[in-house]
Amino acid sequence: MTEVVRYEVADRVAVVTLNRPEARNALSAEVRRRLWVLVEEAEADDAVDVVVLTGADPAFSAGLDLKELGAGATAGGGASSDVVDLSKAARPLPPMTKPLIGAVNGVAVTGGLELALACDFLVASEHARFADTHSRVGIQPGWGLTVALPAAVGVRRAKEMSATGNFVDAATALAWGLVNHVVAHHELLPVARRLALDIVSNDQSGVRRLLQTYDEGALGTGAEAAVLETRVSREWLATGQGGSPADVEARRLGIVERGRAQVD
Repeated sequence: MTEVVRYEVADRVAVVTLNRPEARNALSAEVRRRLWVLVEEAEADDAVDVVVLTGADPAFSAGLDLKELGAGATAGGGASSDVVDLSKAARPLPPMTKPLIGAVNGVAVTGGLELALACDFLVASEHARFADTHSRVGIQPGWGLTVALPAAVGVRRAKEMSATGNFVDAATALAWGLVNHVVAHHELLPVARRLALDIVSNDQSGVRRLLQTYDEGALGTGAEAAVLETRVSREWLATGQGGSPADVEARRLGIVERGRAQVD
């Protein structure tokens, strides 16, 4: 039986792949449950530092399985061997402390767009396209789109995407700040993996605390976020979570050498 979500780990990087290509990786109840379980597994696995989320070609995800919903299935319904109640989940993925890179290989539509927005940052194939078609289908977003999309592209562009339902191509997504990189299709996973390995080479506790600070800061005003950052920085130093002075110096020297290599 084909796995609807594939999971592979190598070099401390977990790659999670939506695997219903015949349905453009539509998010059926089974897919959503399995995706949730595997992301929780990656979060709990000490052998994993970074997660990459992608789809089996030709799509990233066309969103919720409308055929399933049209047949009367609830958002959290459907059979699955994984005992996970998603009926009240206000997010497509469980909470994570580890970095999550989205590798968008094709269309990311509505629920698929919300799934992409749940990632810490995105690398897009030249084939990627993005659309919010909630208003075309006649449903409302429930996975944080009205918060995450304007945070990525600005309120006016987010409103345009949601009100028109029009597709945004990869080049426009890059110009608008929705994605970090656009690469040749065959380079998508290699580039995502290289970025993941760059993260792996850092102090993982520091990476996770820094991402947590970003997320916590986004919940308040700019002034509140600045106060939060100062508090976290002082607590980090006071508790020695960054390691000994010798550890910090060794990392500093490594940064110098890495910088020289990247410039050369």
